[in-house]
Amino acid sequence: MINKWIKVNAYLVTVFVLLSGCTSSSPGDSSQENQPAEGQVSDAGVFPITEKPATLKVMVKANPLVEDFAANRFSKWLEEKTNIKVEWEVVPEKSAQDKLNLVLASGDYPDVIMGFGVSPAQQLIYGSQGVFLPLNKYIDQYGAETKKMFQENDYIKGLISAPDGNIYSLPQVNQCYHCSVPNKMWIYKPWLDKLGLKLPTTTDELYEVLKAFKEKDPNGNGKADEIPLAGSIIGGSQIDLFLMNAFIYNNSNHLLLQNGKIDVAFNKPEWKEGLQYLHKLYTNKLLDPQTFSQDDKQLKQLGENPDVPILGAAPAQNMGVFTQFFGSSGRWLEYVAVPPLKGPKGVQLASSDPWGISGGTFVITNKAKNPAAAFRWADAMYNREMTLNSVFGRMDQEWRWAEKTELGIDNKPAIWKRLASFGQVQNIHWAQTGPSYRSNTLRLGEAMDPEKPNQEILLYNETKSKYEPYRQKQEQVVPPLFFNSDQSAEIADLQKIIGDYVMEMIARFVTGDADLTKDWDAYLKTLDGMNVKRYIQLYQEAYDSRSVKNSGAHRKPGAYKASGLLNLHTSTKFAPAQ
Repeated sequence: MINKWIKVNAYLVTVFVLLSGCTSSSPGDSSQENQPAEGQVSDAGVFPITEKPATLKVMVKANPLVEDFAANRFSKWLEEKTNIKVEWEVVPEKSAQDKLNLVLASGDYPDVIMGFGVSPAQQLIYGSQGVFLPLNKYIDQYGAETKKMFQENDYIKGLISAPDGNIYSLPQVNQCYHCSVPNKMWIYKPWLDKLGLKLPTTTDELYEVLKAFKEKDPNGNGKADEIPLAGSIIGGSQIDLFLMNAFIYNNSNHLLLQNGKIDVAFNKPEWKEGLQYLHKLYTNKLLDPQTFSQDDKQLKQLGENPDVPILGAAPAQNMGVFTQFFGSSGRWLEYVAVPPLKGPKGVQLASSDPWGISGGTFVITNKAKNPAAAFRWADAMYNREMTLNSVFGRMDQEWRWAEKTELGIDNKPAIWKRLASFGQVQNIHWAQTGPSYRSNTLRLGEAMDPEKPNQEILLYNETKSKYEPYRQKQEQVVPPLFFNSDQSAEIADLQKIIGDYVMEMIARFVTGDADLTKDWDAYLKTLDGMNVKRYIQLYQEAYDSRSVKNSGAHRKPGAYKASGLLNLHTSTKFAPAQ
């Protein structure tokens, strides 16, 4: 099955790249006569956005915490406020990237693409063809909230600006402390306590703990139903993201940066050693086979198994990924973070994502009949009240403004207070889908009840005490990069083919479908045949050519301190987040 999918994905990339180079007769033609007409909109910051009802076709990636975007209460509230109705196309998480590639290659795409994390390469490819509209003029004329966000954070504009100077996508900004060390592992503490075990600190100790979970019936039901360790194929629950950091630095893009030189982790001897460890867990039935096929929803079903707990440990950004925050089982409170494990050669690292930006969140295509209205719709979501409505729910029901006597996480006067828990499946808000702006100030300004600490404080404390000491230095983390027009199609092709192959081979090596002793050299040879050297070279070229004119986004590592970014993500007062 894995081989089948890699072939399908390779085919999709071929179609994507071929069509991305089409002539002016392609659906993405940027010629003047094919540009959409712009309708009338109200002035920046004025509502409703359009005098007459307008319609936007929006393709959005499904959110497991949102029941139905069309019937969602925030969607309805936003429609009333803006006079813009949305026709939603919701794409399942598992197939999101393939769907995005297909619709862009076919020309059958909507007015707006939201929540997909459109890559910089795709932004530049389709931006240069006129498929994605440059947003600069709309920001200048209508970007009341966007410009305010830029003024408060001088690095953001540069990070989202392409080498041609255009901004093709709006980001989600979430200056979140615990998210800035994203790859964690969580373990079920009641089982540790029952078996008299300590929190593991090395890879060997983790093995022994998982073995005890499997053999000693920690849930006490007399059945061998315990699953010592499980992950998923989605995001931060991928099994390599936490555990590989005991062997070699690893994050979601598998890139290394040392003394200004970029490399990849997945062809190094240390990577092989990490795979051998994961294979050892798998062959001893300590790692659930479903790790390589299930999504986060299925992982959560394991964490919230009825009657008795069965899940011993899971990699995830937070425990709400595989349990239910504030759920009736209460298990989310019973999992504790495992600190970065020390490997056999003393490696002990925590991956770092210090930028606080999810790029490619909101793209307007040339199908939009009124792109100014589409931009104003997105710009409004950066407003503080709008962000709280979008992420948490209705004012005075799921959240409220703070009272004068209330203090925030930073012990300063609070800004807002949460009235309802976050993390359950609901249909009130968008649960972090789409543009939003949660600044450091807003996060620190959440009113805290010392008698009832919520997940914010728990995640902050776990991150600060267990992960911060091992965080990879910022100068060794590859920043978000844009590629020029010549590089973009090439890197898009390489990213897809190499990325899919690496993930396929992680699964095959761990499960034993491929033999690390016999097949490792063939794996390296295949990577060479996929032109991994060129892949690294393209990243190096983009890194070396970071432009000073891009408002600080491409400064040399360490220069972010002057802009406040470095301080922001290492401050002991930085607030955690979902």
